[in-house]
Amino acid sequence: MASAASFRFKDLEIELTKNPQQKPEPSELVFGKNFTDHMLTVEWTSEGGWKHPKITPLQPLQLHPGAKALHYSVELFEGMKAYRGVDDKLRLFRPEANMERMNSTAARAALPNFEGEELIQCISKLVEVDKDWVPAAKDCSLYIRPTMIGTEPTLGVSQTEEAMLFVLLGPVGSYFKTGALNPVSLMADPQYIRAFKGGVGNYKLGSNYGPTIRIQKEAERRGCHQVLWLYEDDHQLTEVGTMNIFMYWENESGEPELVTPPLEGIILPGVTRRSLLDLARGWNECKVTERTFTMQDLIKGLEENRVKELFGAGTACVVCPIDRILYGEKDLHIPTMDTGAVVCRRLYQELTDIQFGRVAHEWVRRIES
Repeated sequence: MASAASFRFKDLEIELTKNPQQKPEPSELVFGKNFTDHMLTVEWTSEGGWKHPKITPLQPLQLHPGAKALHYSVELFEGMKAYRGVDDKLRLFRPEANMERMNSTAARAALPNFEGEELIQCISKLVEVDKDWVPAAKDCSLYIRPTMIGTEPTLGVSQTEEAMLFVLLGPVGSYFKTGALNPVSLMADPQYIRAFKGGVGNYKLGSNYGPTIRIQKEAERRGCHQVLWLYEDDHQLTEVGTMNIFMYWENESGEPELVTPPLEGIILPGVTRRSLLDLARGWNECKVTERTFTMQDLIKGLEENRVKELFGAGTACVVCPIDRILYGEKDLHIPTMDTGAVVCRRLYQELTDIQFGRVAHEWVRRIES
């Protein structure tokens, strides 16, 4: 929709901080609470297109109170990570997929597009500048948060004529307090709907997340970690808070099957989701399916001892087993851990082996420093 021109990595300007922060210990990391010393910013206007990208010390944004992002949620974000490998080299994981999704979301939000490769190179340089912030510890990584906001200071629901793209970095440990590969519980309440067909549930817009916070607090009040979002009168499983959902079971035909909801406009096309599907299909050991399944399918499978595992997947949490669902008056025990979470653990191991460089793979991009 916007200027076809993109910013260029070759125009990147760098200003280093004179006041570096003290870095937290890996054992003290809480997801999203720490930020590195530097950030990336790129400004855009409809008349001039993209300006030069800049790496600067981390600092507050100067934003007019009439900026469209503050009034009409004209904004989007992405989530990706950099990893310190077993060889001490830094790596990005499938960054092209994040750029593809970010540009798709920008188009839906009437924000400007850009060339993904140029942003990947800028992000790689930002990570290089703050390389000492990338943890060298198990289950730790450097979270990368690209964001774009409409900054034009005018009221009125209309396309923004000014925007800013910025990228923050922060060292992180496990997303859930339970830790990696420890199970979480879910609240599934059909009175709450996250998204609907024809809407924007499949885009990474902040407006998809803000309205879920109160329901997340309700889940916590009921003793659950996350919300399992259901859809339609037959209570289709869609996604879990910050995760896509997978079920490994013996299906109605007696086949071992790994199933996840399809991309039909109401769930986020997760990069981790895509990666797990690719890995599992490479095994040639079970049926791997993207299709709709309902709470009744799950309950019937549990009653007939056909459900083996349920787990979530996402950039933040990686792969996370699920052992309980609170669904109306039913408190459903999910036997993921009873069966050893074999598929969940195998996918986690194969995925992290690639991310941390234990296994060479085309999905990984090395950051030369």
